[in-house]
Amino acid sequence: MTYFFHPAAEAEHLETVAYYESKRAGLGTSYLGEFEGMVAAVCAAPHRYPVAMEPGVRRIRMTKFPFAVLYRESAGVVQVLAIAHNRRRPNYWLGRL
Repeated sequence: MTYFFHPAAEAEHLETVAYYESKRAGLGTSYLGEFEGMVAAVCAAPHRYPVAMEPGVRRIRMTKFPFAVLYRESAGVVQVLAIAHNRRRPNYWLGRL
C-alpha cells in the first residue's frame, strides 16, 4: 500500500523536519526516521490503529516526538491528513476531510 499527503499535512511535516533540524543537527533526521517507520507500519496494516474520529480517521502517536499522524485509508491508499502536535490546536485539521 502507498500513501500521500494532504497538501497542508505535507507542509506541516516539512516545517517540523526543518524546525527540529534547526534546533540540533540530526534531530530532524531522527524525526523523519520515526515518521517513515510509522507510515510504513500504517501502510502494512492501516486498520490496526484506533479510529480517532468518524468517518474512519485514524491516529498513530509518535513515541519520541509530541506528534500524532492522522490518516484515512481509501481504495488501498493511505492519506495523511495531519501531523498534529499532541497538545496544540485540537481538531484544527477537520477542514481537510
